[in-house]
Amino acid sequence: MLSANARAASALRRSSVTSRTPGTDQTTARSKKRQLEAGVTLVQRTTRRLQLTPAGERFYARVKAILADLNMAKAELVEEARTIAGRLRISGPTLFGPRYLTPQIAAFLARHPKVIIALDLADEFTDPLDSGADVTIRIGETPVSGLTSRRLGMVRRVAFATPAYLAAHGRPARPADLAQHDCVLRLSQRDCWTFRQGGGAEEIVTVRGRFESNSGSALNQAVVAGLGIGVASFWQIRDLVEQGRVEVILAEYEPPPMPLQAMWPPTQRLPLRTRLLIDFLASRACPRKTVTAQFGPGSLRLEPISHPMPTNI
Repeated sequence: MLSANARAASALRRSSVTSRTPGTDQTTARSKKRQLEAGVTLVQRTTRRLQLTPAGERFYARVKAILADLNMAKAELVEEARTIAGRLRISGPTLFGPRYLTPQIAAFLARHPKVIIALDLADEFTDPLDSGADVTIRIGETPVSGLTSRRLGMVRRVAFATPAYLAAHGRPARPADLAQHDCVLRLSQRDCWTFRQGGGAEEIVTVRGRFESNSGSALNQAVVAGLGIGVASFWQIRDLVEQGRVEVILAEYEPPPMPLQAMWPPTQRLPLRTRLLIDFLASRACPRKTVTAQFGPGSLRLEPISHPMPTNI
């Protein structure tokens, strides 16, 4: 309404000077005059032209100034939106965070120097509603309902063991053979492992072992120490494979990949800095592919700290 009145006042200002100019829309001018006048005469008509009254001049000057302030306020909002600022708290897994999130956060902060990010790392999932995290990055399905999530990629998982263990105990040919082996087990899923041959049906096998932990790093080191066969995300053990310290086994029957997800509490509208961070992470990953570990610096594919984050880890 304010903008419309300002335009009407401006039109009347012009019409007071150009009422006799060919092409001037007198009907429009009279209509706008009626819209603006509220018991006070704003425009006076003489035999030769329309002229603003003193009240009309004051009204025009005030509306013009208000409209200029409004346009400046809008421009400031646009500029503020372009220059995001504020604090973001991100939660992520202990192993994944330093290796893959930290390089992406560094790249994001380079683009947005007024943003501050706190990275909270823990192996156990904490509901962001309880932890206060703006964004939680996790590998696996959303463990609690009610969260909004965005898939960033799929994480490849493999079974592996040391060459010495395989030489001493034999190499499993099928998932069912694991029943005859020692396995290192995650506390939350210590009894059963799931495998899939290509795109076929899943095969669930019961496993046993003498070492259990809730720490992925501890489990991987237990395999290196010869305590048995383990299952891990490939990005976690890629260096060990390249060094010849462990070997991938059952390559035709890999465990199903797990989703790499960004999660956040439900809200009608995310702050701009949060939305930009999620978009940035998604742009550095390939949601339709499985994250392996062969990426270069600057993309969200899982690699060492100098490399990007995975989309097929």
